[in-house]
Amino acid sequence: MLSGERPLRLAPSLLSADFAALGEAVRVVEEGGADALHLDVMDGHFVSMISFGPLLVQAVRRSTKLPLDVHLMVESPERHVEAFARAGGTTLVFHLEATREPAALALKIRELGAFAGVAIRPDTPLALAAPLLDRIDELLVMSVHPGFSGQSFLAEALPKIAAARKHLDDLGLPVELSVDGGITPETAVDAAAAGARFFVCGNSVFAHGDPRENLRTLRRSVDEGARRAVR
Repeated sequence: MLSGERPLRLAPSLLSADFAALGEAVRVVEEGGADALHLDVMDGHFVSMISFGPLLVQAVRRSTKLPLDVHLMVESPERHVEAFARAGGTTLVFHLEATREPAALALKIRELGAFAGVAIRPDTPLALAAPLLDRIDELLVMSVHPGFSGQSFLAEALPKIAAARKHLDDLGLPVELSVDGGITPETAVDAAAAGARFFVCGNSVFAHGDPRENLRTLRRSVDEGARRAVR
């Protein structure tokens, strides 16, 4: 199966959930049809904010069987991947900009029994990630600048998503193409039409209303976007 034929998946970002009721938030988005959970790990160095570490990932792992997509916004991610793999991370996504040896790090993650992902910031050219595409399982295109929740979607991410989609399909690589940042029912349509197949969604799920219904609305949007892509 080509990566363009992969199912569309939604991954609520728990950074936007109420930490005082995190187990309930996990239960609710499971009921709403979430395909995975996204966990943003921030160290106060690679990005200015600090979030959480392996213990929280471990706690979430105990509360769900959903895949955990762990986004390591940290300096020297090679120092941390073992702890997050042991904590139960399904996919460990590191930033291309944060390590000098991304290929070796991707191999290390796979040796730890997790899937390997690479994230690129809005100002990082796709060409820098191209040599890694046959060594990873997920390519995460940031559609906001990493480190802050609630930012608006950067439309300039769309050509990068489309170029990544074409490159992956031309090579027949089964790499999950994901997008993170400012995903709303409106922007999800465009991201899906550009070729994204895995959508990290934070405030649009948790900020207002019922997360279950918000996920259903997002599902309709990504389905519509995917239909546009094949017309």
